[in-house]
Amino acid sequence: MASREIEALTGALARLPGLGPRSARRAVLHLMKKREGALVPLLAALQAVEERLATCSTCGNVDTHDPCAICADPRRDARALCVVEEVADLWALDRSRLFPGRFHVLGGRLSALEGVRPEDLAIDGLVTRIEAGGVDEVVLAMNATLEGQTTAHYIAERLERFPVRLTQLAHGLPVGGELDYLDEGTLAQALRARRPVA
Repeated sequence: MASREIEALTGALARLPGLGPRSARRAVLHLMKKREGALVPLLAALQAVEERLATCSTCGNVDTHDPCAICADPRRDARALCVVEEVADLWALDRSRLFPGRFHVLGGRLSALEGVRPEDLAIDGLVTRIEAGGVDEVVLAMNATLEGQTTAHYIAERLERFPVRLTQLAHGLPVGGELDYLDEGTLAQALRARRPVA
């Protein structure tokens, strides 16, 4: 049996996504074994983030500055705006380095079952950003779920009065995917989004 403090640390780590009780115990053992090389730097990094953690007032990203590094970057194309459901989606798209523009985080998606309404999301903030001008294209990067597509449709309706080009991420066959293993919804979307062979 470990002390209360070590059990508390294990329990805290076990609540993180992707870590269960066993993985958390292994992580705690590693941190205790490598105290100077792993535990001390981890504690310092956690404390620094905790002291400076901020939500970007422009886009909703989480960073240690407001505005965040993406919104403050003058190399970003302010004319292109990508709308995502969550910060994790923003980070995934930004990690690809394929989108040169800015982002807007909704903070979720519309869901009648979960009681999430338009006013619960940062949709009004998005409309305000579009009203301010300077945006030519809005990319709706919602997840390919019923709620994600409902959210995209609602946003498209809210933005239809503005002279912006609305686009949506393509859905369909994954790279390296085999037709035999794909579900009917993915195959249907791939067939609907087919394009000429170049």
